[in-house]
Amino acid sequence: MKNITGNVQDLVNKSGIRNGICTVFCVGSTGAVTTIEYEGGLLKDFPEAMERIAPEDAVYEHHLRWGDGNGHSHVRASVVGPSLTIPLEDGRLTLGTWQQIVFVDFDVRPRSRVIQVTIVGE
Repeated sequence: MKNITGNVQDLVNKSGIRNGICTVFCVGSTGAVTTIEYEGGLLKDFPEAMERIAPEDAVYEHHLRWGDGNGHSHVRASVVGPSLTIPLEDGRLTLGTWQQIVFVDFDVRPRSRVIQVTIVGE
């Protein structure tokens, strides 16, 4: 899990858009984007919750078909979702005090990832 809030805000700043929306999208089917309070307890709780929702050692038809061992990765990414849209007000992401934007890589091996950020407004 990686906190990308600062990176996204930097892109908003460079865009010059003051009011509108910012969409953050993970290109790929085993990564996800969401918000969380990015702190030690939740950094431990979140993976444990994902393990309860889609256990790594369960039988997945995807794995049986492709043999890549990441069926749980696809399910977890689908549950969390690939994108997030945040309103912009006065050039700032309208996030709560303890709310950060995070990218979560659920895959079983390193991947090169692209996070697409689209900013629309005035």
